[in-house]
Amino acid sequence: MKRTWLLFAQAVTVLLAAYFVVATLKPEWLNRRTSLAGVVSVIEAPGGTAPAPAAPGSLSSAAKKAAPAVVSINTSKAAQRHPRSNDPWFRFFFGDQGDSQPQVGLGSGVIVSTDGYILTNNHVVEGADEIEVTLNDSRHARGKVIGTDPDTDLAVLKIELDKLPAIVLGNSDTLQVGDQVLAIGNPFGVGQTVTSGIVSALGRNQLGINTFENFIQTDAAINPGNSGGALVDINGNLEGINTAIYSRSGGSMGIGFAIPVSIAKQVLGDIVKEGKVTRGWIGVEPNDLSPELAETFGVKANAGVIITGVLQNGPAAQAGIRPGDVITSVDDKKVDNVQELLTAVAGLKPGSESRFALQRGTDKMELNVVPGLRPKTPVRRTPNDPE
Repeated sequence: MKRTWLLFAQAVTVLLAAYFVVATLKPEWLNRRTSLAGVVSVIEAPGGTAPAPAAPGSLSSAAKKAAPAVVSINTSKAAQRHPRSNDPWFRFFFGDQGDSQPQVGLGSGVIVSTDGYILTNNHVVEGADEIEVTLNDSRHARGKVIGTDPDTDLAVLKIELDKLPAIVLGNSDTLQVGDQVLAIGNPFGVGQTVTSGIVSALGRNQLGINTFENFIQTDAAINPGNSGGALVDINGNLEGINTAIYSRSGGSMGIGFAIPVSIAKQVLGDIVKEGKVTRGWIGVEPNDLSPELAETFGVKANAGVIITGVLQNGPAAQAGIRPGDVITSVDDKKVDNVQELLTAVAGLKPGSESRFALQRGTDKMELNVVPGLRPKTPVRRTPNDPE
């Protein structure tokens, strides 16, 4: 009898020990039940367990992956005093003009490197005296402008902070109309916001916003403050930099535009390496080919870009290009409109010979052109820019 009792006590001891081990290390195995103030018994998920996977169709994983790398950008610019504000007569008639308030701006940006490099829009930081960058984890840092590219409305900033999250760059060339995307930014300064939509169109140009236009159009809501923010795919990879909207009210109407990351990467590399973006230029006045222009210049081409003017002593003139010539390709890249020609020429390296295919009258020929350095062009923006 004594032996049986001893075995029973040992078994109970082992079972209790096993219970406490399981309760400590694997409490979910026990499906613990708790009482809410003696009203109802519920089953609570054990603390410290991994979150459940996202529901089918949810984009939460993409948002969680990309959101830490999207920042808010606040800028300030000192008030501009009138040049005659110290003139007593001017002050007598117009009052004291010296109490103007400093101008402030709001935008977004994307951390693209753990070294602190941030992509944003040029119009977000243009002319700013001070730039403050606020991370999603509430850290703040002073932003320094490394370089800007008004022709694409892009700018590169740098901040000095440790353990920075960096977004993963995607491949915007593989995007298709109908793909799901998220727009992440700080609209109206309310705080980081994620909106969803699809790719509505690709290759949007001739909008009169930038010199070089090849926009991704999306219906994901983009509002003032979103400029410079991220457009990401369902994997949380960066596909574009949000830059402008079409709106009659100043708010989102379902037509937003983003600069493809393929363009942003090129601008980023040039600015970080050289402090500026270098583009090719040949000195011509191009126009989309039309039957009227073809008849005027006596050309029989059906495709390409017709040249209606050539700058004297410019790279094109020196290579033998004349008014009335129709350029059909640049370095074996087919061009069908002015925007494609502009982009192709801009991508050429100044000083390096390139081959142009063209048609003159009924004759097809090839000419070697040595492009020069593209001069600076004035910035073109629309009233619907989300600042």
